[in-house]
Amino acid sequence: MDPRPFTDPLPLAQALMRRASVTPVEAGVLDLAQGELEALGFRVRRYKFGAVDNLYARFGESAPNFCFAGHLDVVPPGEGWTSDPFAPEVRGGMLYGRGAADMKTAIAAMITASKDFIAEGAPRGSISFLLTCDEEGPAVDGTKRVLEALKAEGERIDHCLVGEPTSEDKVGDTIKNGRRGSLNVVLTMEGKQGHVAYPHRAVNPVTPLIEALAALQARELDHGAPGFDASNLEVTSVDVGNAAHNVIPQRATAKLNIRFNTHHSAEKLVEWIEQITAQAAARAGAKASLNVTSRSVAFYTEPGAFTDLLIAAVSESFGHTPVLATTGGTSDARFIKDVCPVAELGLRNETAHMVDEHVAVEDVRTLARCYQAVLRRYFG
Repeated sequence: MDPRPFTDPLPLAQALMRRASVTPVEAGVLDLAQGELEALGFRVRRYKFGAVDNLYARFGESAPNFCFAGHLDVVPPGEGWTSDPFAPEVRGGMLYGRGAADMKTAIAAMITASKDFIAEGAPRGSISFLLTCDEEGPAVDGTKRVLEALKAEGERIDHCLVGEPTSEDKVGDTIKNGRRGSLNVVLTMEGKQGHVAYPHRAVNPVTPLIEALAALQARELDHGAPGFDASNLEVTSVDVGNAAHNVIPQRATAKLNIRFNTHHSAEKLVEWIEQITAQAAARAGAKASLNVTSRSVAFYTEPGAFTDLLIAAVSESFGHTPVLATTGGTSDARFIKDVCPVAELGLRNETAHMVDEHVAVEDVRTLARCYQAVLRRYFG
């Protein structure tokens, strides 16, 4: 038996999950986390920007400052649950409810791991928490704004671990030390409506739109970057909305997404798309416009002492060696990378955002032990 203290994270996880904190509604979930952290001796500051509430807490005064980060907002539950998504239940060793995988359980594991680590003696440095209710939404008034405020106040974070559900087949098999950037763009071509029998009197916007899309897809963006696969562009929709066979339409639109590595920036990619579409429009006598609906940057933490520490903690706790990966969607780590080395480690992502979202109870407990092992190694 391990003689070191261990607090079961399940009760706190369930308490957090009972708060219906659908982005950006706080619903008391940060109040609950604040009470838990203050009871451990953390100094808590709340940051509210617009409709979004955020929390930063710190235990200790000295460096280094190790930060646990994550979000307590969740996506809407949807329909078809076998139990109330905001009344978490344990069935067959599984915890069911919205936020089970993504990622209220990880926050609970981080808090209880910190409690048990502090009970062993004050760390030689500081432990902090950065929690937001704006990760699943626009991510404008959440982590990004808090980091700006902390910088203005002179607060320094040395390393950060985000509790996103990174694991695939078994918990602890994957640590994310990077993520691709993502760019969503809507292209619109404006032409001139007319009769198909008199094309010289009209400007068909479909022709330059197809030409622009073909040129965009023809470019090989890159062959990959350190830690990353090749960037890729996907056309996800082409819309004209023309019910008639004998009418040249006025307007045609297309949606595309680019998942890109560290060879690119969203700004440069937008400039390239603008250039290609403007050239195609000019040749056809049409008018092109772009609407960038979302953009997020790529980030990458070089393998080294920090990732080695995380790998060792996972191996100790789960009994297998994780791989470092940069696959998947985006997370708030893309903002944190500007202030310190950051990585992500959490539960399996298999049921994240799904109806009947669930995780194994023992995985949550082992994750808490793993986070405790991270703290011991970091401050040891």
